[in-house]
Amino acid sequence: MSSLNNDRRGSSTERGYGYKWQQSRDGHLREHPYCSMCSTLTRPVAATIVDHKIAPKLKDAKDSGDADQLKRAWKLFWNPANWQSLCKFCHDSTKQRMEKTGRLPGCAADGRPLDPGHHWNR
Repeated sequence: MSSLNNDRRGSSTERGYGYKWQQSRDGHLREHPYCSMCSTLTRPVAATIVDHKIAPKLKDAKDSGDADQLKRAWKLFWNPANWQSLCKFCHDSTKQRMEKTGRLPGCAADGRPLDPGHHWNR
């Protein structure tokens, strides 16, 4: 990671990804070893990342100085119901695109868009 990016985001430990997270992450991956986005029964894909379905935005909460916002962010961070196992590809491409655009990319085998909000699916 570049030092500029590290300065802006803080270290991984400052963002909550210290030893306790590593232990929790390892346990989650043992229980949920396959990518929740791209694995199928006939094509399992190993997950290597535990992703937060809803970003807790700890840095924003810390920067705000609002104790209630920070408490909510930490609660969301540690909530296992907010975790999903992903492969690196899905985390770095599909999930990032969804977060930026608000849409689910791709099509089903019949050609219909996967995004339930797409006008073809209304």
